[in-house]
Amino acid sequence: MPEKSAPLSGRVLELLASGQASTRTELAQLLGAAPSTVSFTVSQLMSHGLVAEEGTVSSTGGRPRKVLRLGGSDGFAVAAELGGRHAHVGVVLPGGGLTDVSTVAFPTDHGPEAALPGLAETLLALAEQHGRHLLRGVGLSLPGPVDVATGVVTLPSRMPGWNRFPVRAWLEDHFGVPAAIENDANCMAVGEHTVQPPERRQSIMVKTGTAIGAGVIADGRLYRGGSGAAGEITHVRVEAGHDIPCSCGNTGCLETVASGAALVRILRGRGLDVSSTEDVVRLASDADPEATRAVRQAGRYLGMVLAANVNFFNPDAVYLGGILSTLEPFVAAVRSQLYEGCHPLVTEHLVIERASLGADAGLVGAGQFALQRALAHALHTATGTPHP
Repeated sequence: MPEKSAPLSGRVLELLASGQASTRTELAQLLGAAPSTVSFTVSQLMSHGLVAEEGTVSSTGGRPRKVLRLGGSDGFAVAAELGGRHAHVGVVLPGGGLTDVSTVAFPTDHGPEAALPGLAETLLALAEQHGRHLLRGVGLSLPGPVDVATGVVTLPSRMPGWNRFPVRAWLEDHFGVPAAIENDANCMAVGEHTVQPPERRQSIMVKTGTAIGAGVIADGRLYRGGSGAAGEITHVRVEAGHDIPCSCGNTGCLETVASGAALVRILRGRGLDVSSTEDVVRLASDADPEATRAVRQAGRYLGMVLAANVNFFNPDAVYLGGILSTLEPFVAAVRSQLYEGCHPLVTEHLVIERASLGADAGLVGAGQFALQRALAHALHTATGTPHP
């Protein structure tokens, strides 16, 4: 396969793996490529066993279209989304299917060498249940900045001992298959994108938990930015919190007034017995007036920061995920601030809603990253295209 067609080949495999496309026509539409070019690329991938055909789907007018799938698509990935004290784990299938989801203890603050072996045992047990020989990849969603090129966590504020640890290499050594690591907001953005209508090509996913993060989908693909830091809205300064120090070294960042950690600090200062974001959510769910007021204000601050980004980027959708998004006063405040702070042309068709995958969005995304990396390795092996 000519090297110049390698990027297109990779995109075809990504779209088939995520379930966003299943025919040559859909691929051509999503890729903005000529049908003849897509057909040639698909034929090349089929010749290497990376893509196969199965049956047809009817079309309006014209002849039925042949359905495409990944070659050997009976494989799967195991994935985990790490939190402060627990990990969300499951099995992710090509097309975004998710099964065997559970939550297990994960002592993040003990450091990677102490915490990862137990998680690996859990994921290996899942792989054994589904056939170890069918395991294609391992995906990990991390609550901190990730250097995707080197596979390490970089300067994580809530992961002591993890800075520059070779997480991806560790996983590949232990599992013997390609591994992918990404930050949690990017995983959620990719996971949610796989189940949304294909016409929503631009979106912002905001994770609102103990910390705040965002993932950006531009023209149907995750946008990482020049240095991989796209979506770092958590460190946008908010005037109301100008004197509160942030983990980044500045003061008054969004994280200091709108995150779960900030809400814990605020409510404890008002005399409430809270020690975690879960405590805040429990109080607000029970209509505690102080908690509800604080949550609503946090939503306003987030909406203010998002409004500038939405005006600039003009996305099709804003998705809200994370534990704070389960609270209606928080979501309502974000939505209200966006309508107030954005130009009418920007909000005319803007979708603002909770992530449809809920708590599973990050898990699906981590699995998708793992399957994509496995496909990139297979493409390299079959065709000699550049190694990921």
